[in-house]
Amino acid sequence: MIGILGGTFDPIHFGHLRPALEVAEALGLAELRLVPLNQAVHRAQPHADGRHRLAMVRAAIADQPGFLADARELERPGGSYSHDTLASLRAELGPRRPLCLLLGSDAFAGFLAWHRPHAILGLAHLVVMTRPGPAPEWDPDLRALLAERQATDPAALARRPAGHIHCHEVTQLAISATAIRRLIAAGRSARFLLPDPVIAIIEQAGLYRRAQAPNAPLAP
Repeated sequence: MIGILGGTFDPIHFGHLRPALEVAEALGLAELRLVPLNQAVHRAQPHADGRHRLAMVRAAIADQPGFLADARELERPGGSYSHDTLASLRAELGPRRPLCLLLGSDAFAGFLAWHRPHAILGLAHLVVMTRPGPAPEWDPDLRALLAERQATDPAALARRPAGHIHCHEVTQLAISATAIRRLIAAGRSARFLLPDPVIAIIEQAGLYRRAQAPNAPLAP
């Protein structure tokens, strides 16, 4: 099975990485692809450009076997839709390989408003990373979809290429990219919120400072 985790990664931090690792281990994923978006369609646009966000993802996962940075959304013009990314992966990997799209419970709450949500389930399983504690109060249509598609046994995901929804409880770290950017803009340290190699790129390129150059170069 192959996992896909998309996001702005602006910057990538331990709140992305720890839950992703837990899911990858629990599901026995052969690989997990982290896909930085190009143009957001449901949120504000990223602050750092695609080059830097991709570099930060690569730096963050350099020592983690099975984790890969996937640049396909950055290479595709226009809005970054999960359906298009999954269709591209499916064309590349064939119809039989199980694909698992990882998303947080907040993102899943809005899933039915995504671009072609039912077609997404035809391309991949959904793995919803939930917080410890009571189940979220999802709306009736989403609860009905979950009841129809839910796989409580993660082994079920390996038996078909797509179509299940699996909820997996993960460690929730109260870290936000917004808070990290604010710390850096205020001249404070973001250490221990994200990997040191990511901090090195941020410092080298002058990212997230109030007076940053929008396209500060990466060192060779």
